[in-house]
Amino acid sequence: MEKLRDLVTILLILALSFHEGKVIALRSHDGLEEWGYVEVRPKAHMFWWLYKSPYRVEDPSKPWPIILWLQGGPGGSGVGVGNFQEIGPLDTSLKPRNSTWLRKADLLFVENPVGTGYSFVEDNKLFVKTDEEAATDLTTLLIKIFKRDKKLQKSPLFIFAESYGGKFAVTLGLSALKAIENNKLKLKLGGVALGNSWISAEDYVLSWGPVLKDVSRLDDNGLEKSNRVARKIKQQLKDGKFVDATNSWSELESLIEDSSNNVNFYNFLSDDGSDLSITSSAMEQGLFKEVTMRRYSSYLTPGGDVDIHELLNGVIKKKLKIIPKNVTWGGQADHVFKNFEGDFMKPRIHEVDKLLAKGVNVTVYNGQLDLICATKGTEAWLKKLKWEGLENFLRKDRTPLYCGSDKTTKGFARSYKNLHFYWILRAGHFVPSDQPCVALEMVGAVTQSPAT
Repeated sequence: MEKLRDLVTILLILALSFHEGKVIALRSHDGLEEWGYVEVRPKAHMFWWLYKSPYRVEDPSKPWPIILWLQGGPGGSGVGVGNFQEIGPLDTSLKPRNSTWLRKADLLFVENPVGTGYSFVEDNKLFVKTDEEAATDLTTLLIKIFKRDKKLQKSPLFIFAESYGGKFAVTLGLSALKAIENNKLKLKLGGVALGNSWISAEDYVLSWGPVLKDVSRLDDNGLEKSNRVARKIKQQLKDGKFVDATNSWSELESLIEDSSNNVNFYNFLSDDGSDLSITSSAMEQGLFKEVTMRRYSSYLTPGGDVDIHELLNGVIKKKLKIIPKNVTWGGQADHVFKNFEGDFMKPRIHEVDKLLAKGVNVTVYNGQLDLICATKGTEAWLKKLKWEGLENFLRKDRTPLYCGSDKTTKGFARSYKNLHFYWILRAGHFVPSDQPCVALEMVGAVTQSPAT
């Protein structure tokens, strides 16, 4: 019987591949899940996983939305981290998540860029090196997925991003709009939401020292050291030395770890529990980059009761059936990051401006306790926008946020025209995990979901 099921699976894959050209896909028995590969370029394969919400509400005046989730890194897996550790229907123990964002929308996870998670390239020359190249691949994927399912075209697409995913989101937003205007992409872009997003590296590294000094994690000596390297990074960016700036970013992270006794970059109220401290002698030998890369690898799996590598390379890979035997989940992630060394520190403020000017709804949300993409840095880059509504936005009063009957302040929000900002209290880098209730309320407001 099992061999028969496998044969049916193979036949289904072949049939879909034949009819769709470069798309292969499978569905769950209940029709609520669909997943597959798109060959976005020859020998470059991008994996996607779509969940259709069981909470869907049919309302002609408010179409049911779709959320495309883009993880950070670059090289962080949306299928692994975003899905099982943050917003998907099941947690890493494969138990139902009450706060899943499926309560407000369908969810589309994409392993972006190629080489991330289950996505893979057959030739190392096919890794992308820039946000724009990643956006081109993502647009190709969206064109093929939405073309083959007219029901999807009726739902507005909201691009939600976390961390470096914010840079992917704004470049994809512009690329998708162009494809829509050229009648190549059949969908309506509902908006772009940037969660703790690495939009301006300069503003973030300049914020690290002052934030940690204010919460007593650095003293004056640590602040002075931090600011000195941050200023060096600012100059390198001004001079267009982007690879040097990425190397200095590694240096600054390690210096702060040493001066703060291993502060957690994703929640500054706690310690980094991954034992990645670096000695002064190691600093002198320039080994901070190796330590930063190990810390980056820990970002790809930010926590949980189950080894996510074991989960994704075990029971989940077996369920999906179409992951090639020689593909290991996350096996090419380091290559993805390495190829972005020249683009990693480049700002994407201009892209946010262009989206706002085109009338796209842009939402920015930030966890209060994040350091890597600190709220102080987010506010700094936002004030650099040239958008005509910025001054009016900044003058607006904030509205407090609550959750249900709990009248404890969960955050604040401010909106003017198509720009929206959410300050999420008592949350670090991973807002959906740290404050699931208020995050879900925010998602409902952003997407105008008809769900109650």
